[in-house]
Amino acid sequence: MTPPPTSTLSYFENKLRHETDPSDVYDAQKDGQHVVLVDVRGDEAWAQGHARRAVHMPHREIATRAASEIPIDTPVVVYCWSPGCNGGARGAVEFAKLGYSVREMIGGFEYWAREGLPVDAASGPLPRTFDPLVMVVRTDAAVGA
Repeated sequence: MTPPPTSTLSYFENKLRHETDPSDVYDAQKDGQHVVLVDVRGDEAWAQGHARRAVHMPHREIATRAASEIPIDTPVVVYCWSPGCNGGARGAVEFAKLGYSVREMIGGFEYWAREGLPVDAASGPLPRTFDPLVMVVRTDAAVGA
């Protein structure tokens, strides 16, 4: 049984209000939009690699750290490891409880890295690798940013 078109439209509009993806986050950063990207994974995962310009705040620490580190009127985008991880959703819940405007970056760090977007590790910047199975290789001048 197929839901009525109005129900389907409502579902997908609501979904897009709460989710974004790596390309859209990266484009927002390039455009100078003030959005804080928050990596909610643990210390070891962060050190191994994270989205450039992300803030590290494990989801278990959001309740005690967010208010002192991120202004309440700043839009927040959270991510975890991959589509198979619910840490991003856990982080989004914690930010929402505090009154933040928050969205989850679907695909998580895995798709940020697979799309060849800038990645840093504890040791510094990592080489950019583009996975042709998940995206079109970007040719814009900002790719090296």
